[in-house]
Amino acid sequence: MASHSTRRSEIFGQPIAVINIGLAGFAESLRQQGVQLIDVDWHPPPEGIPRLTHTKSGVSIDEANAEAVRRIMAGRPVILGLDLAKRVIPGITERTILHAGPPIHWERMCGPTRGAVMGALVYEGLAASPEDAANLAASGEISFDPCHHHHAVGPMAGVISPSMPVWIIENTEFGNRTYCTLNEGLGKVLRYGAFGEDVYRRLHWMADVLYPTLADALERSDPIDLRAMIAQALHMGDECHNRNRAGTSLFLRTITPWLTRTCEDGERLAQVIEFINGNDHFFLNLSMPAAKAMLEPAEGIEGSTILTVMARNGTDFGIKQAGDPNRWFIAPAGIVEGLFLPGFSAKDANPDIGDSTITETAGFGGFAMAAAPAIASFVGGTAQDAINSTNEMYEICFTEHDHFTIPALDFRGTPLGIDVRLVMETGILPKLNTGIAHKNPGIGMVGAGVLRAPKECFTDAFEVIRDW
Repeated sequence: MASHSTRRSEIFGQPIAVINIGLAGFAESLRQQGVQLIDVDWHPPPEGIPRLTHTKSGVSIDEANAEAVRRIMAGRPVILGLDLAKRVIPGITERTILHAGPPIHWERMCGPTRGAVMGALVYEGLAASPEDAANLAASGEISFDPCHHHHAVGPMAGVISPSMPVWIIENTEFGNRTYCTLNEGLGKVLRYGAFGEDVYRRLHWMADVLYPTLADALERSDPIDLRAMIAQALHMGDECHNRNRAGTSLFLRTITPWLTRTCEDGERLAQVIEFINGNDHFFLNLSMPAAKAMLEPAEGIEGSTILTVMARNGTDFGIKQAGDPNRWFIAPAGIVEGLFLPGFSAKDANPDIGDSTITETAGFGGFAMAAAPAIASFVGGTAQDAINSTNEMYEICFTEHDHFTIPALDFRGTPLGIDVRLVMETGILPKLNTGIAHKNPGIGMVGAGVLRAPKECFTDAFEVIRDW
């Protein structure tokens, strides 16, 4: 005799799944019984949240938001070249260290940010050892400032020091430029707070070999359109935040002919190609400043409630919105739930850190997880979880992207334009994926996972919007 589940499948023509809304305990009991289910992480929307349509001066918020997302989608970020940070980033001096996230002083910096600062000061020759670097950082002689205050972004600790090579990205539609360092790879690297001879050796090789070799090739190459490259990578299994294999491959395929034309040293050429090819995250440091370049033109639109920045420094999480671009709304950084490298566990993890959530803010990254089912093996979860996550983010975004689309969703545009109003009305917080750094300085990466942005940022931003 056929089972009830078999009969139901025959009636509906496909297997039947249970949708579990809200309470995780119900889902777990069903899983133990082998029931196929779809989890929806839902909470009742807050009571007493008014629908805001106009500012007190009569500006239509929907019209302002439409203009914000129009500018974001119109942006055309291209690689302009590479140069040293002190020569191109506005406002940086020989004793400036830029970091990820909202503003923070040395005393409140988390372990990985401190570790990256210490390593950068040794790399710059301003300190002889990490201990000397810590004393210098605490002395008040070093100026710390967010990357975002200088048209820059930095993954994880996000540290940029004056002598580091940086990408120069130009939004050809609006003329603004953004900056980001070269990507070191995963593991024991500076951006995860690691320091030591192997870290310094890699950074110096990147400055002495990788940077000039790439810079020479870029001077001769045709313009490299990063918006088009991100769009293509999304069709090849990347989400361009924590999975960048396709983006890195596309970049390498594009730049290699120019590398071979401009680099006469065969061994040097081989080292550069091998380094990029062996670092699947190389493209992250291009997708991030591309996102920043696309978002900046939306800043300053009166009445717009669209986010232009989400960033974390390992202690605090901060957001900015288009209609109030100079104000941070800050809450404690959250704890990442995910997978850990062998020998590490949740007790080793630092809270959420990095500027890489600029990707979600621009309509890809964690918001495009449905395009990257393989991301589940890196941050935890299943391919269905990735699809569910993207579908949920449509609920808090103002529109769908015209250029970034997802094959698995019948080429639907990615969720674009995180609207503070929709976050408050639905009670749904942005879902992010990220790497995990060790909480102590000097160690580096310990895992990767997912989490939600903190509610307090949006509550505070919404209260300000009500007074506009």
